[in-house]
Amino acid sequence: MSLHATRRRRQASFRRVVLGVVGLFFALPLLGMVEFTTRAPGGGRTLHTWATLFDIGVIEANYPEFRTGIEASAGLTVLTVVIMLGMLVPTMTWVRLRLPGLRRTVEFVCLLPLTIPAIVLVVGLAPVYAWVAYFLGESSIWLAFAYVVLVLPYAYRALDAGLSAIDVKTLAEAARSLGAGWPTVMWRVILPNVRTAVLSAAFLSVALVLGEFTIANLFSRDNLQVAINLLGKRDSSLAIAAALAALVLAFIVLIAMSFVGTGRRSHRPEEN
Repeated sequence: MSLHATRRRRQASFRRVVLGVVGLFFALPLLGMVEFTTRAPGGGRTLHTWATLFDIGVIEANYPEFRTGIEASAGLTVLTVVIMLGMLVPTMTWVRLRLPGLRRTVEFVCLLPLTIPAIVLVVGLAPVYAWVAYFLGESSIWLAFAYVVLVLPYAYRALDAGLSAIDVKTLAEAARSLGAGWPTVMWRVILPNVRTAVLSAAFLSVALVLGEFTIANLFSRDNLQVAINLLGKRDSSLAIAAALAALVLAFIVLIAMSFVGTGRRSHRPEEN
């Protein structure tokens, strides 16, 4: 018993050390960013950079590209998540129900973007976006089509894990036997059972879209990271502050989305 307790204490100590090292690895760059953005020219500390960043009038007058990038990334985030979920969830469910032999093929197609560098994707997508610009215009919002391709591998893995944890065929057949149509089966039977997987896929999509730079820059489109890059050429301190604020905002969004996923489950015992 004492040997077991000693082993557990060692494991707990090891976990704390690992978490501490990982925490320092992520915290030190963030602390460096805070130190750089609060550094006064004559020595000491100042919040002038942060006051400028949150002064909407100054940003609109002197840095209009930054506001454009924020608006573009917000729209891209929503549209990418909607397209990704609207495409993957029904497709993966239908494959499990009716076409199980295509499961490996769908998995291969969804994971393929992992093996293709972003610069190669840009070269391949350039002719496609020439037609997109012709029919839909050159708005940055249409980058969502390319971003859906980028998030496919991560979203597929998250959704596949969720669908594997439930008996999709039994649930669907039970709902159909009670007279439910396929839209009802998807919305009221399948989705509530894979809510965690759907939220995980959405988390990954949000993180990728908010941090993507290569494709937007090479296509000469606006998004948050392109705006921060342009801002850095004019005011490095303000660009670092914007990057840190974007990181904190993304973290808050992800935390908020996680609470959305756990809200209903916390009320279920009370309903019963």
